[in-house]
Amino acid sequence: MATYDEMKARLQGSMTALVTPMTADGAVDYDALARLIDWQIESGTHALVAVGTTGESATLSMSEHGDVIEFFVKQVAGRIPVIAGTGANNTAEAIELTAHAKAVGADFALLVVPYYNKPTQEGMYQHYKTIAEAVDIPQILYNVPGRTVVDMAEDTVARLADIPNIVAIKDATGDLERGKALIERVGERLVVLSGDDPTALELMKFGAKGNISVTSNVAPKAMSEIFSLALAGKFDEASTINQGIEHLHKKLFCESSPQPAKYALHKMGMIDTGIRLPLVWLSAGNQPIIDQALQKAKLI
Repeated sequence: MATYDEMKARLQGSMTALVTPMTADGAVDYDALARLIDWQIESGTHALVAVGTTGESATLSMSEHGDVIEFFVKQVAGRIPVIAGTGANNTAEAIELTAHAKAVGADFALLVVPYYNKPTQEGMYQHYKTIAEAVDIPQILYNVPGRTVVDMAEDTVARLADIPNIVAIKDATGDLERGKALIERVGERLVVLSGDDPTALELMKFGAKGNISVTSNVAPKAMSEIFSLALAGKFDEASTINQGIEHLHKKLFCESSPQPAKYALHKMGMIDTGIRLPLVWLSAGNQPIIDQALQKAKLI
């Protein structure tokens, strides 16, 4: 069995927070999911996130959530790491999801800061500590205050870094100065990953090890090349490739994610039109924005 340090070494490069493809009636489309997973791996993606925010974790049932993670593990078949999104704003539910992810063979669990109920910093600490003690799987903190309303403080991250199976943090704040400070403080103990496509390459220059990405849903090969070069310290070459797709980083958030990414993948012929309420299909007014962005990136 790999040690936590050995598992940390696997958290690097371009990691796709994959959409959960659905048929037009909203059912999970496992055939399309298999094709997406294989395409991502063939394109050089270094790890895949199952049922993260981009995978519509908020609207999958508990049973669907577990089934999709299990499908990911079987389809990936050990080719790259599988990071299972198992966060919840109910600690007991997060433990259940995380335990299931471990049982079906996921490599890591990604746990978002509890949303809506607005825990204090002590509440966040106890939430993560309780899950880590309950399930022996490498766990990744996920701070995305734009979604959760609450923000995990650096002091809280530093406290959690002392827990052996908490191995990384996905920083989706988009604040480079803050990300740099986080790396300086906990980078020897935790793998720091970006969760913000527009700033991810810059954060790599400060010592981040990779990027959990929305853009790589539609441009996996380019993103793999960018972050492989960044890991090798070849930032000029990485920036050159990034310039060809950097417009996607913002255009794919012209509406709530994953609405634009799902539309883009449908336009590329990869998935059907299913999405779960309260999210809806990309508006007619924004569809030309994504069409133009895909054309500019030479993806259609």
